[in-house]
Amino acid sequence: MKTPVGILGATGMVGQHFIKFLVDHPWFEVTWVGASERSAGKPYKEATQWRLDGVMPANVAGLTVDECKPSAKAPKLMFSATDASVATEIEQAFAKAGHVVVSNSKNHRMDADVPLLVPEINADHLRLLPLQRKTRGWKGAIATNPNCSTVALTMALGPLKKFGIKRVICTTMQAVSGAGYPGVPSMDILCNVVPHIGGEEEKMQVETQKIMGDFKKGAVLPLDARVSASCNRVPSIDGHIVSVSVELEKKVTREKILAAIASYKGVPQEKGLPSAPAQPVQYLDAPDRPQPRRDAGRENGMVCFVGRLRECPVLDWKFTCLAHNTIRGAAGAAVLNAELMKVEGLLD
Repeated sequence: MKTPVGILGATGMVGQHFIKFLVDHPWFEVTWVGASERSAGKPYKEATQWRLDGVMPANVAGLTVDECKPSAKAPKLMFSATDASVATEIEQAFAKAGHVVVSNSKNHRMDADVPLLVPEINADHLRLLPLQRKTRGWKGAIATNPNCSTVALTMALGPLKKFGIKRVICTTMQAVSGAGYPGVPSMDILCNVVPHIGGEEEKMQVETQKIMGDFKKGAVLPLDARVSASCNRVPSIDGHIVSVSVELEKKVTREKILAAIASYKGVPQEKGLPSAPAQPVQYLDAPDRPQPRRDAGRENGMVCFVGRLRECPVLDWKFTCLAHNTIRGAAGAAVLNAELMKVEGLLD
């Protein structure tokens, strides 16, 4: 029997990505959708206009939209795609009422007692949840996934952590879908690059340190490395590219780095989680890859692709990485987090 799940903010773009990603999921089934007061009481098919490829999945089209408030109808496991302006109050209300909220929103990511998960890297950060429940008096819990560009960067850095990471300088080229619907006005983005995304650089810098940090003595100790990010919006649709230069504590060869990427696996692969790719970080040899249009959607959008590894004359090594921002960087990431929580017995 599948676990019933709900989606907070179900009518928005990330909410729709949750619905699409969960179609035919072997463990989870969407049985409840929540949105704003103006959508409540309507069938889902009338409350929103489907913006993704294909048609609205039939299993949710007839669901009645509820307000984003705890109720007896709402299942225990909730995926949150709520806007940052309302996420704090909504997510905390559900956690207090005993729900497990797996959130894509930014609001709780940097809370000391909230896991910020990339499961291949830091599955052990789930050990924060007992502390969260104790200190906040919640029966439920909140766990988060990172900013979409941070996912690409940290997954690419994951295989390098064993070599010691000292400094990271990165520049992003982020797709318009990362701005939600309708995205960036066409006259601002067509044939153009916008060298500013509000709050993005700060998020990448601090989230990377938390994700790559170690869980010790009941807390996450941030990675002791400097991270500098510059973020740009570019006229691609899906897939965030990150150009990275990294300084390592150990001197390693190109062959050792490639071997580390090829062998990199984590708890999701060890436990065979249904949304986990067999090889989460993959290297592409072609000199002009990865590319958003050609590579972002491969492997169900759940792989980080790395390419162009070469020596850096300023730091040690530089490379390009790519991840699908609305799947691995949003809905797919949260679903993988929930799968991990399920096998760890945290949804019971």
